[in-house]
Order: sequence, then C-alpha cells, then structure tokens
Amino acid sequence: MQMNGAQIIVETLIEQGTDTVFGYPGGQVLFIYDELYKYSDRLKHVLTAHEQGAAHAADGYFRGTGKPGVVIATSGPGATNLVTGIATAMLDSVPLVAITGNVPCDLIGRDSFQEIDITGVTMPITKHNYFVKDVTKLADIIREAFQIAVSGRPGPVLIDVPKDVQTAVTEFIPKGKVEKLENPFVNEAEAEEEIREAAELLSNAQRPFILVGGGAIGAGLRDDIQEFADRTGAYIGSTFMGLSCIPTDNPRFLGMVGMHGHYASSVAEHQADVILAIGVRFSDRVTGNKAKYASKSKIIQLDGDHAELNKNINVNIGISGDVNKIFKQIAEMVPSAIRPSWDTQVAGLIDKELHHNYRQLSTLNPKVAFDIMNEIVDPETVLATDVGQHQMWAAQYWNFKEQRKLVSSGGLGTMGFGLGAAIGACIGSGCKTVLVTGDGSFGMNLNEMATAVSTGVPVTVVLFNNGVLGMVRQWQTLFYGQRYSQTTLNRKTDFVKLAEAFGAKGYRATTPEEFKAAFTEAYALNGPTIIDVAINENEFVLPMLPPGGSIDDIIVEK
Repeated sequence: MQMNGAQIIVETLIEQGTDTVFGYPGGQVLFIYDELYKYSDRLKHVLTAHEQGAAHAADGYFRGTGKPGVVIATSGPGATNLVTGIATAMLDSVPLVAITGNVPCDLIGRDSFQEIDITGVTMPITKHNYFVKDVTKLADIIREAFQIAVSGRPGPVLIDVPKDVQTAVTEFIPKGKVEKLENPFVNEAEAEEEIREAAELLSNAQRPFILVGGGAIGAGLRDDIQEFADRTGAYIGSTFMGLSCIPTDNPRFLGMVGMHGHYASSVAEHQADVILAIGVRFSDRVTGNKAKYASKSKIIQLDGDHAELNKNINVNIGISGDVNKIFKQIAEMVPSAIRPSWDTQVAGLIDKELHHNYRQLSTLNPKVAFDIMNEIVDPETVLATDVGQHQMWAAQYWNFKEQRKLVSSGGLGTMGFGLGAAIGACIGSGCKTVLVTGDGSFGMNLNEMATAVSTGVPVTVVLFNNGVLGMVRQWQTLFYGQRYSQTTLNRKTDFVKLAEAFGAKGYRATTPEEFKAAFTEAYALNGPTIIDVAINENEFVLPMLPPGGSIDDIIVEK
C-alpha cells in the first residue's frame, strides 16, 4: 500500500510492538504528529513538559516493562534536548529509539532555522544512528534500529528524518516484528571449553561469590541464580544496576557492592576465591582501586557484549554470548556442595555490618523513612530515584521483591532523571511508583509535575529536603576540608505549595509519625503527590570507599 514517510513511521512503530511514545511536537515533526493524531486509537502519545523529560520517560518505560522506549522530538533544540536522556540510556544499556525531525534535505547544511546535525552530535552516545534521505528505506531503517537497540548489549538508536522524507510517498510492505541479531563474536567451540573451565573453577571454589549486574536482569536469570546459590553455598552481591534481580530478603543475598555498598557484600566479594560476574561492566564505582580489586579471587565474567570482557578488569575466564544459556550450561556442571566455613565467615561479616550503623542525627532520618515505606508498599511498586545521597540510601534500604522495580540512572548519574523516568515506568508497568529524590535533583526537572498531573499517574514523590547538595557536601566534608563551595542551596521553595500549584497534593513531614501518615495517604491516592521530608544536612551515606580507594580504606563510621 502507498504511504507517506510519516505514516510509515507510525505503522512501523506499531509493527514493532510499540504501544506508547513520549515526545514534544515542533515544526519539523508536524507530519508525524498529524499521523499520531489519526492513529491515537492504536498508539498512545504522552506529551511531556520538555524533551529531556520525554527521553527519561521513554527510558523509564523500558526499565519498568523490558520493552524498548520510543521518544520523538523536532529538529534543533528539540533534538539537542534529548542528548542527556540518550546518554543516560547508553551508559545503562537501555534500548531506546529516538526519532527526530529535521529540515528538508535541500536545506541541510545551510544553517536553516532549527537545523542541527543531530546524528553528528549523538554519534558517541548511541549504538547507531541514521540520517534518512530515501523514504523507500525508512521502514527497514526503523526495523533495523529496533533490532540493534535490543541485541547484544542493548542501547539507544537515533533516526533523523528530514521533513521532505516524511511527506514523500512509497510502497509500504508490512514485515512483522524483527528478531534479535546473532552475536558475531561467539565461537561455539571456544565457548564450550571456557564453560567447562568456569564450571571447574566454581566446583573447586571454597568461597564462591556471584556478582549480578543489569545484564543478569536482562538475561532473566533471577530464579536460576538463586537456585544455584542455594545448591552450591555461594553468596550473591549486586552492582547498583543489578538491584532487584535478587529479592532483598534472600538469605544468600548480601546487597550492593562498591563505593556505597553493604559492608558484608563488599568484604565478602573481596574475600571470595572465585567470583562469577554476570552482566557486570566492573565500573569504577564497583571496583574502587582496580589494582587491588578482588586480589584473592579468580574471576569469571559472562556478558552479552564481547567488548566488555577484560575492558576494566582482567578476568581469568571471559565468555560473551547468550548469558542465560551460558549460565545454565555452567550451572549444570557444578555439583551441589555445603561450605560451612564460608557460611561462618559471611555470618561474621553480617554481624559486623549490623554494628556499623552510624548514629542517625534526627528521629526522621533516611533509614526510618525507608523502613516506613517498606511496611506500606506492595511488592509490585516501582522505585524510581534521582541521583545523590537519596539514591544510595534507596539502594541500601529498599526491600526489592520483584524484578525491574528499580528505575535509576547508574552510569551517567543524571540528576533530574527521576520524575520523567518515574512517569514512564508508571505508565508502562501500570504499577504504583514511588520517586525518591532530593531537593537538588528534583529542582532540575520538576516541570514534569505538569506531565504527572496531566496523565494522572500514581507517582508518590518522597523528597528528602536537607537544603544542600548532599552527596557533594559529603565529599566536601570528608575530602575537601569542609569547604562547602556552592552546595548550600538557600532556596525558599515551598514544595507543598509547588505541588498544589501544579494540581497535585502536597504534604510536609518533620517526624516519623508525620511521614507515616503522609506516605500512607499519598500512596493510597490514585494520582501524583509530593511529600517534603525534612532531614538533617549532615546525614551521610555509609559505608563509603574513598574515590580510588580499596576495601582496606572503607569508611564505616562518620
């Protein structure tokens, strides 16, 4: 059938399983938006307050559903406003398809109104991008973009479509949803040998430790990893991106490792003789001083991206490919075992961690707030965060019971990510969502409260308000002689009145009793709310590995 480019874009998005797109209209995407209007019964569009919010919402949509997110923006500033969201998705391996409009082909390179070379701008922060000059190739480019976005190590792909390509007409032939690309770096014969070697290492281990990252969630290994750990006496730790893969209450799960990881988990990882790392990139926040990282251990790394093997840490065995398949093959070869000495050693670490909790500075402190929230929320609740101290408190204190319930910027550490992402995750998953944020992060993209109210999403914003940029101030306290340069905000914002101005309900809490009452009521409402939670500016996130430090330098008390 004959269709113009704008129709082809919408038809192909639907063909690839897209049910929701996020975006903001503008001059060079008017034809696409005209088709979105006509297709509104088949494809939902969520209008955000800003294109950055739309990109974060599409990102959050994936994190909450496992389906690629889609964002649409016009040329020039509309396209460049997506950059932070695209980079956030890139560093956290989020499959995102960004579609931008551009000026007609004959105006490209002439400094036309709102012209920008967005493919050039985003080349370093996308898996791939396209500038479409021929409408006959448009449908296949969109299909290929989805295929690239979800294959191997997932990531964002951008498609830039000039306005004249949107209006050009060609024959559209439906082809159905595309499959993932085969991994070109997998040598089956070599993999079989390495799988046997990995199984042998784990079989002979005295202190086995499993480190799960975001790739373990993507591989769908939640139940398999738990069964393997129970059967072999291994303990489990997580990177920040791997949180929610394993239920917090699993007795073999020790929590997050790394800079602000749980003491028992980080030390057990350091004391292990074999580490099985699944879908982990070994970022600096996980390893600290790479020369001293896991110095007593042999490391097995499983990853969907061949380029991740030995990139940050030299491992003993590195295997790329289908992580689900590889792990199951290894697990079948490892016999059951009881390791009482390792159990005793880890129990000692857990006991030590319980005695490390530093003195809280007020009755309403982060741990108390999270304890209250954990009592009230149901297991399906999505936790979204911004970036800062509150993010690490969430990692330490939130009880994860189901997968894909954490929506947070790990790799790029994007302040302002939370609200847009919470909206996207809430819409995609259909689940109540709690956004934990701080007054610094929330101030960056609080305009998306307009989106939250307009869409009516049940997002409860818990805003830890300490009047400072808490994480930066913590570093200034510990490493910069308490010179608090530009981290005291001194803002007069009344977040309760702000909520009401947007059309949401606002609450204020200064005691545990007030917070429990406010959160109970806010969480029960079927719409967006903000709870302004007063906390002391000197509350710290501990434990902490100093930047570039090792496990020997861990700070456990203020």
